[in-house]
Amino acid sequence: MNMIRKISIAILTLTSAASCDSFLETNPDNRVELDSPEKAAQLLTSAYSNGAYTFTEWMGDNVTYTTGTTILTEHIQSYMWDEITSINQDTPANFWTTTYEAIAAANEVLAVIDELPGDRDLKKAVAGEAYLTRAYGHFMLVSLFSKHYDPETADEDPGIPYVTEPETEFVKKYTRGTVEEVFEKVEADLMEGLDLVDPSYYANSGKYHFNREAALAFASRFYLFKGDLDNCIKYSSELLDSDPYLYIKDIRELLDQTANADAFIKEYSDPTDASNLLVCRQITNFPVNVGYWPSPNMISSFYGSNPWDENDVRVDQQYPIYLRGSGWTLAKNEFLFERSSLTSNVGLYYTIASLFRGEEVLLNRAECYALQNKLNLAVADLQVLVDMRYENEPTVTLTALKNYYGISNNFQATFTYIIEERRKEFIHEGLRWFDIKRFNLPVSHFMPGGTLQLTSEDLRKIMQIPQAAIDVAGLTPNPR
Repeated sequence: MNMIRKISIAILTLTSAASCDSFLETNPDNRVELDSPEKAAQLLTSAYSNGAYTFTEWMGDNVTYTTGTTILTEHIQSYMWDEITSINQDTPANFWTTTYEAIAAANEVLAVIDELPGDRDLKKAVAGEAYLTRAYGHFMLVSLFSKHYDPETADEDPGIPYVTEPETEFVKKYTRGTVEEVFEKVEADLMEGLDLVDPSYYANSGKYHFNREAALAFASRFYLFKGDLDNCIKYSSELLDSDPYLYIKDIRELLDQTANADAFIKEYSDPTDASNLLVCRQITNFPVNVGYWPSPNMISSFYGSNPWDENDVRVDQQYPIYLRGSGWTLAKNEFLFERSSLTSNVGLYYTIASLFRGEEVLLNRAECYALQNKLNLAVADLQVLVDMRYENEPTVTLTALKNYYGISNNFQATFTYIIEERRKEFIHEGLRWFDIKRFNLPVSHFMPGGTLQLTSEDLRKIMQIPQAAIDVAGLTPNPR
């Protein structure tokens, strides 16, 4: 009889002793019996971490010192690149914990799915989703808590524990392995998932699960981060080649068809929008009036000029922009609240976030084309995005890019524009941090007492392993 075991992996032990006592007092037979692929599929709804990594926005170059918001300890520590000691939502420790909990759910399914009775094709589809969620969880963890993949050092750089079996010990010691080993295991799970996943089993909730389109977007990001340009292009093209415009959010149309800001925000992350490839419920305070934000001057600097001298629809006069104290935020996610009980006035804020969007896949492919010096193909991809983001659909030319940046190198001008568009497109979504790591970009943060600097090779760009994982699981901390 297959039962869902209590997730008590030592690396997840960030809760209080009282919660452990409460569990130990529970009847061990009061568990869900995994006796059908339908129940296994239901468990996989827990294989998507509800933790957000948008805390990286407070660490990156999309924000500055702003006032008039609620500033918690973790916001200050993130902004100053200090060790983040809190385990609250919107912290690295919370993301670590919730992601390993999600991985544990995938492992429970993979441990039993082959032996369950039922429809063979359904079991294959469930297994495919489980492989993809396990791969995605580990990939995001290694991308945050380890050095960015470098083929010259990946076989020596410390990775993160790659957990592939359900936990049976209350306290188990883990090793980190290397970045190379983690990437090899992620790739194996990703390929297995791509081969098995079948969206027909999620007809009514496809965007809340890994379907093939979301899996292709994951492959696009994975191979971009690994530096495997050919495979990034391959999987990006499998998604985009039918019609790349389909996967680019039509902001003009959303602005025209929605009556107010709330309606626009709801539509922005709606699963029916083809650009939203995988959506997930995330517990986060990020859309609230907390932390640090870009100043109005920063927003004007980011979006106020472009090689085409055209208006950017992402800061159109109709586009909802909210005050966050003395800062600004571009509205993207619906802001929701879950009460702890029907009669309670307390609870948790959450949002429906897009974990993968078509715009990222398009820019991933354009970057790879540029790196391969296939600039005509990179320009063609950029034209798709420009048509959808700028007034009057200006024509992308290498001459315009070179003139705008004042340089004569076609590659450098094209590549610089791609990275700038990534920054604009994914502001507030956390992806900028990975570009900061990939390209060894320095970051400056203004403080009333002076400017703080995060240098190109600063070790603080690698998130520290949570203290509980160091103390209990015996993991080696990242150097500082």
